[in-house]
Amino acid sequence: MDRLDNTIRPYAWGSPTAIPHLLGVEPTGEPQAEMWMGAHPGAPSRTARGTLVEVIEADPERELGSRAVARFGPRLPFLLKILAAGAPLSLQVHPDLEQARKGYADEERRGIPLDAPHRNYKDANHKPELICALTEFDGLCGFRAPVQTADLLDGLGVDSLKPYVDLLHAHPEDAALREVLTAILSADREETAHTVAEATAACTRLGGAYAPYADIAHHYPGDPGVIAAMLLNHVRLQPGEALFLGAGIPHAYLSGLGVEIMANSDNVLRCGLTPKHVDVPELLRVVRFEPSDPGVLRPEASPEGEEVYETPIDEFRLSRYVLPEGGAARDLTRDTPQILLCTAGTVRAGEHELGPGRSVFVPAGEKAEISGAGTVFRATVIV
Repeated sequence: MDRLDNTIRPYAWGSPTAIPHLLGVEPTGEPQAEMWMGAHPGAPSRTARGTLVEVIEADPERELGSRAVARFGPRLPFLLKILAAGAPLSLQVHPDLEQARKGYADEERRGIPLDAPHRNYKDANHKPELICALTEFDGLCGFRAPVQTADLLDGLGVDSLKPYVDLLHAHPEDAALREVLTAILSADREETAHTVAEATAACTRLGGAYAPYADIAHHYPGDPGVIAAMLLNHVRLQPGEALFLGAGIPHAYLSGLGVEIMANSDNVLRCGLTPKHVDVPELLRVVRFEPSDPGVLRPEASPEGEEVYETPIDEFRLSRYVLPEGGAARDLTRDTPQILLCTAGTVRAGEHELGPGRSVFVPAGEKAEISGAGTVFRATVIV
């Protein structure tokens, strides 16, 4: 197995301290948002044999296993991250596989450069994802029932929100949600900024259920995404709890440290809380306008001590092992590729000693035994 040297991405919303604290190093003073583990060409992990992209390209069947190559092609189909949100991320959705393929082909046909700021589809893949909290973790996930959102907005006492309140009482619910989100994102920006300012003052004054939206507005004053965010469920994860985000589900992470895994894609359509491109017509085509419960996931334990976060996705499978002091070694050998990440304590993976934030890549079929006292997350695929 290969010890991984991983890139940390300094996005503006990142926490300056959470990842350094996990790694046991001094903060640089700059935001550190995500640490990427995998073979994404944008920031591949490095090994003693070269980047993980180079290692896999040299012999895909040896590294990934014949079944994974047959199912997903000669590439690692998932990307594992440590994510540290010090400020809200953009309110966003991801396309399903068919939408991604069509969108990518269309933008290729129109000659839109991959790095163009108005490009929506960077690849032809979908991007389902799972976030598992390492600390208390706040986020927004899926549409709240429209009548509940109407009550929330009405409680602010902002006259310019009354039309949205009336629309949210209409039926069917999917049409009501579509009409309100369209109205929010299409409204005059100057008028919207005034509405957001009034709503922010009310959220700050009222606190309670309004407090998360007051904090969002503090980071994005005047952004119509503040009102759009109020259409969504607020959820607070405790350590070990997780959220699965499927295609078309609007969501945003607000604060906290977590382990994130996703299909190896970079396709994001944004609704707001960002200075980046917002393509309203394409966004409305991709969003699933249906109220839903956030669906907090808790791991299901096996007799072997593996705690699995079940999702309907084959490109990734995330689980964890909590190893007690003096416990027996665990054999994790599989015929699929794996990344093992330590998040607490000190564990041994093969010949490598891993502390918090340290990881290894295990080629398919390679002997993988872990021991010690700590927590290890295991990322692999289902074939």
